[in-house]
Amino acid sequence: MNTLMRLPDWVRRNKTDMIDDLTAYISRETPSDDKALLVSGLAWVEEWLQHRIGEPVSRRFVDGGQWADTLVLDYPSDHGAQAWITALCHYDTVWPAGTLREWPVVVDGDRLTGPGAFDMKGGLVQLVWALKASKELGLPRPNLRLVLNGDEEVGSPSSRQVIEAEVVRGNVVLAFEASAEGALKTARKGAGIFRVEVTGMEAHSGLDPEAGASAIDEIARVIIQLHDETDLEKGTIVNVGIVQGGTRPNVKAGSAIAEVDIRVTSESEMHRMKGVLDRLTVRSPNASLVVSGDWTWPVMARSMQTARLFAQAQDVADQLGFPLAETSVGGAGDANYVAALGLPVLDGLGAVGAGAHARNEWISIDGMLERTCLAAGLLAALAEVPVQDAGPAVGASVS
Repeated sequence: MNTLMRLPDWVRRNKTDMIDDLTAYISRETPSDDKALLVSGLAWVEEWLQHRIGEPVSRRFVDGGQWADTLVLDYPSDHGAQAWITALCHYDTVWPAGTLREWPVVVDGDRLTGPGAFDMKGGLVQLVWALKASKELGLPRPNLRLVLNGDEEVGSPSSRQVIEAEVVRGNVVLAFEASAEGALKTARKGAGIFRVEVTGMEAHSGLDPEAGASAIDEIARVIIQLHDETDLEKGTIVNVGIVQGGTRPNVKAGSAIAEVDIRVTSESEMHRMKGVLDRLTVRSPNASLVVSGDWTWPVMARSMQTARLFAQAQDVADQLGFPLAETSVGGAGDANYVAALGLPVLDGLGAVGAGAHARNEWISIDGMLERTCLAAGLLAALAEVPVQDAGPAVGASVS
């Protein structure tokens, strides 16, 4: 029997342990803004990794300062492979400390719910069990570098430089973020976070309505102008998510701010939107406006190398007996940084489910088993056929 075809039975036999591992992992709260919990959570992850797949041959710890720490672990091939690949897994979640008290891990049939199950603790569990399956079934795989960072949900301010330095060792990067309705992510939008600050002039709104300048009035006009720049056909989305300003209902606001999230699919749209921000103005001569912020994530374009990498994953899925699609998504992540370096990167290899950043976040247990097989099979394929030699891309259209 083809060794690859032994994967589903092996994974099913270990289903209970996989569920137990994910439950234990979710039960270690790791909010992006709580350094103490992040330190504790990463220590638990490292101990669990040693238990499941053994000691790495190399360990690099990078102190994140006020942000989460980053851990880089090397696991060489048992088959003497020369190629290196990098796996990206972030261990932080958006959920604040104490969330588990009101929302514990629950398994209900095929569904497992819990804070961070889908984004993205399920992905690391799948990768670890894929590595364990590879070893126990004698499947080949490349040398693997695992990068664990805990600040992805806040834009990877500390780990970005580590990621960019570490991924260049290999020629393929696999990101175990959650899937998009089961599809792998071969393109992501670029994203920027900007802050518009308006300074007005306070005055009594009833006694002296013509005096002063309302910063809230000015910021409202700016918000409408920004939202009008959304162009769904071009893939550009502008969202003002936070607005603050003023002191009292009967006082013209002396200050106001708007925090803006912008998503784009191309460098040209990135430049266009930067021009829009640069041209923002106020109407009143008694008000002024300042824009700050920058593009946090570069665009993750679907390169030919990434298309070939997806073709390899799709071929593995075909052999295992299930369909595999690709897609482009509006969310940004660490894979964006990798793509900007010109490396092939396949994202969305993590959990099948839904509800990222929502209280109904869940994963499919059957999907977890299936994706564990996919990860092990893809590692085997990458050990035998490097992505640059994988032949012409197939399945090239992206929904």
